[in-house]
Amino acid sequence: MSTSDVLFFEHPGQDGSVVAQAHLNVPTTLNALTLDAVEAMTPKMLDWATRDEVVAVIVTGEGDKALCAGGDIQALYHAAKENLAAGATVNDYPQRFFAAEYRLDYIMHCYPKPLLTLGHGIVMGGGYGLFSASKYRVLTERSRLAFPEITIGLFPDAGGTVVMRKLAPKMAALLTLTGSQVNATDALALGIGTHVVGHDARADFLSGLTQLAWRIGAPKDNNEVLEHYVAQQAYIGDMPDSDVAGINLHRIDLTSLSACADSILALEGASKWMDRGAANLRAGCPITAGIIFKQLSLGPMMDLAECFMTELAVANNCLSRPDFAEGVRALLIDKDLSPQWTVPQIADLPQSLVDEHFVGYWEAEGQPHPLEDLPTFS
Repeated sequence: MSTSDVLFFEHPGQDGSVVAQAHLNVPTTLNALTLDAVEAMTPKMLDWATRDEVVAVIVTGEGDKALCAGGDIQALYHAAKENLAAGATVNDYPQRFFAAEYRLDYIMHCYPKPLLTLGHGIVMGGGYGLFSASKYRVLTERSRLAFPEITIGLFPDAGGTVVMRKLAPKMAALLTLTGSQVNATDALALGIGTHVVGHDARADFLSGLTQLAWRIGAPKDNNEVLEHYVAQQAYIGDMPDSDVAGINLHRIDLTSLSACADSILALEGASKWMDRGAANLRAGCPITAGIIFKQLSLGPMMDLAECFMTELAVANNCLSRPDFAEGVRALLIDKDLSPQWTVPQIADLPQSLVDEHFVGYWEAEGQPHPLEDLPTFS
């Protein structure tokens, strides 16, 4: 399909090699990930995976501010409002969007060729999903990453479960329950990012990729080529101070959701960064908190496909219930910052309500899972 939301380039390299690039191109929305962009990227990624001359794939974002600030929340919000008003699914945009987005993320996680995403500036939500799915997760000194969904009644999706299980559990709980932004220093130390290049050197970094000694049809060798190049281009300027170094993670209690939330709130006062996160948790959606806590325990027990298949059930349930629309209204539409959640406090949250979010609509309707045919690469 054709869309201006994402642009595709095939840059000629040495000896007939091609470095392919998918470039998110909606800077007015901080490159919000649209369904059109996802549906255009997926066949391109699959095509590039099969062509020997394509030696590496790069994902980038237009403008100086962001790789991608997340999914197209406005479109999801309006569809959710329509469905809530009708009491039924009359607009299937959320179902189509999440299924397509997660399919793309899964393909990127399994990609058979060197795959690099340049996460400059803001990298959040669905943008975080693209970034985390790449083997080479390149930051700049200005990168800010977050799963901020607790503020809008969604949850860390698009592979958020995979990101969480790669972190120490207490760190995963802290970052997702508070929606806190992670800077480049911390993202690198935590393994969220793999390398850092200069924010103002991005164009030179990307153009240099075409000058490398790629080998057509040799993905293993090309990974070594890219690994060496990215290490050579490492940023050596000033980096931001760590936000998480001074936080006493040992105080976080993972024995129950209530204990976990209370122990995180008890860290308030440690820093301004921690205070902002505690405020997000205190005002955030209790059902989201419950979903996150269940993700923490489920993630290590699931394979990659199961993570995305489970997230698809949760995402569709979040969009079919009132909290997401109310959270977006309060934060982005009316901006009164006073969401009225269906469950007022974490202490009032029944586990059965959380568990319901993990049951897909297709189960009740006897339909196959929308992601049961995820592609494989030889």
